[in-house]
Amino acid sequence: MASVNFEISSTSSSGPPTQQRPRQRLMMKLKEFPEKLWENGVVEVAKIAKKMGEDDPRRIIHSVKMVSTLTLVSLFYYLQPLYDVFGEEAIWAVLTVVLVFEFSVGATMGKGLNRMTATLLGGALGVAAKYLATLFGGIGKPIFLAASVFIVVAIVTFMRFHPALKARYDYGLMIFILTFSLVTVSSYRDDEVLEIAYKRLLTIVIGSCICVAVCICICPVWIGADLHNSVAKNLEMIGDFLQGFGGEYFGRVVEDGDDKSFLEGYKSVLNSKSTQETMANLARWEPFHGKFRFRHPWKQYLKVGTLTRQCAYKVEALNEHLNSEIDQTPSEIKSKIQAPCTIICLESGKALKELGGVVRKWTSSSSAISHITFSRTASEDLKSLLKTVYLLEDGDLLDIAPAAAVALQLIGVVKCVEKIAEAVQELASLAHFNSVESSVVAPEEPHFLHQGTVVPVSEGIMHHVITIEQGSDTDLPQNNSQSMINLVVEKHSN
Repeated sequence: MASVNFEISSTSSSGPPTQQRPRQRLMMKLKEFPEKLWENGVVEVAKIAKKMGEDDPRRIIHSVKMVSTLTLVSLFYYLQPLYDVFGEEAIWAVLTVVLVFEFSVGATMGKGLNRMTATLLGGALGVAAKYLATLFGGIGKPIFLAASVFIVVAIVTFMRFHPALKARYDYGLMIFILTFSLVTVSSYRDDEVLEIAYKRLLTIVIGSCICVAVCICICPVWIGADLHNSVAKNLEMIGDFLQGFGGEYFGRVVEDGDDKSFLEGYKSVLNSKSTQETMANLARWEPFHGKFRFRHPWKQYLKVGTLTRQCAYKVEALNEHLNSEIDQTPSEIKSKIQAPCTIICLESGKALKELGGVVRKWTSSSSAISHITFSRTASEDLKSLLKTVYLLEDGDLLDIAPAAAVALQLIGVVKCVEKIAEAVQELASLAHFNSVESSVVAPEEPHFLHQGTVVPVSEGIMHHVITIEQGSDTDLPQNNSQSMINLVVEKHSN
């Protein structure tokens, strides 16, 4: 009996700690919750907000402009004299600011003009439908109003699918449908629809004008300038990749701390189509400012952007060959196309960066022509090399195929650069870029031979030393020239 009592007491004594464990865990979690909320919630949100502000300080300014405009328009509700004039319709001025105020001037003006015009037309058509419905009287009035809404809304909704209308007037068509429907349907029960429509239109016009005025007068953000800089930046990023590709592909010695970010910059160009098209559509709404005139050639920016993306697709294919698992071409094979390929990379990259500078600096210059001439000549030499059987002497077809693919992509890059140069020159003419005489005189078109040695180095301030060594006809297969070019790129750091 004593043993039984002992077992019972031991069991009962061990029970309470077991029951207290979940309670202790709950208390610990409740104590840790404020600390975790601070670290994982407030601190993380603050870090994200700080990064967003550092990436583009204009976002902070836009937030201040937005809340200032909203506060200003709220006076229509707070001040009794203004409220006596507009009444409950003053709330539409507040709603207009929320819906119309955008980050850029072009977006704000586009939405503002769309909203004002659509409200005017939709309200006028709704009032007209109301007075026409009174002619039918009785049961005919609601039938006419319903038929009017059905027909007009169906037509306008179908119009929203048109690409040109959707790009610039989609918001206005939507507001037209909203206004016309509200005015037409409410007119059946409300006889003062004309006065309501007038006050609503007036408050929307006031709200839109205040938005546009604040957006233009206080730290304006011009979407056209952003498009201009975006086109220039994309050209420069492709140029950076091409200038560094030759050294990376042909086995440049990698130094510690080498920055290879230039190999990733082109990727943002691949997905720039929708962004640039949106920028161009919004830029058309912007008024004359700075060097951007009325009827500025925004379509030409899109043309340059399209050609730049085509070049970026070829660059992406070249980037795949930097992966040693995909491209295992022997160095002996690479060395036979190294000279013309490296020249194409260097000169095409320089040409694209020069063209990017032309756009960025608003200067019409021919300094890129000499680089294009060099790359075109190297491209012709590379074509001649690929037509020979010289590559097959030391390797089989499987070894040669990746190197040949790189060569063909580079030949395509040269053609793309030529088209881009033509488009940029056309843009410079249409946009009236400043004419600047280039200090670089294009040399006579050089002859690049089928074989050369290129010793690429890491990026930096460089100068080129070209050594010409005399050789015999037998030095180069199927080539009658008696010169061999060794292009040595020497790094000269400060």
